[in-house]
Amino acid sequence: MQLVVARIGRAHGIKGEVTVEVRTDEPELRLGPGAVLATEPAETGPLTIETGRVHSGRLLLRFEGVRDRTAAEALRNTLLIADVDPAELPEDPEEFYDHQLMDLDVVLADGTEIGRITEITHLPSQDLFIVERPDGSEVMIPFVEEIVGEIDLEEQRVVITPPPGLIDESEAVVASTRDAEDGDSDGAAEEAPGAGGDEAAGGTAKGGA
Repeated sequence: MQLVVARIGRAHGIKGEVTVEVRTDEPELRLGPGAVLATEPAETGPLTIETGRVHSGRLLLRFEGVRDRTAAEALRNTLLIADVDPAELPEDPEEFYDHQLMDLDVVLADGTEIGRITEITHLPSQDLFIVERPDGSEVMIPFVEEIVGEIDLEEQRVVITPPPGLIDESEAVVASTRDAEDGDSDGAAEEAPGAGGDEAAGGTAKGGA
């Protein structure tokens, strides 16, 4: 499985270094020296990491063959993509890779369906589930332990306890009723190169993988 682990930002200095927007909680594993990464656009890569260091809180990388500021600036906005074993799990049992959570049903404790996770946004303060409602609208659910009470990968569902005002429960549909009318429409999230992030979301609102 190919997952996005970083996005290249601006050039730093004159010797080919670039800043990167890290999209993994394991940069030492995914973005260490010697790592060979596919890219989006594909014609930019593959890129092999030569060196990496942290400067003013940001990760700086230098790639093999990139020796000056002009070459580094040409890589700006390129996505870095790593091959990840789909069976691989984060070391922390309270964290999950994005691809594990995509397309899970989101329900209340009484079984009322809220929708399905279609996207996970990683913010500095917390992670957000973007949940598509049965009517096609979207709602954002903060991935914090006060709200997300249970993640059951076997049952393919996330149980939440939303605070008042977060969700208009009057528009929710009972999952069993939907299943009876529409049949079982569960499916795996589509996995395409560059389509997902390698970030792991955790109940402690820790983003990245």
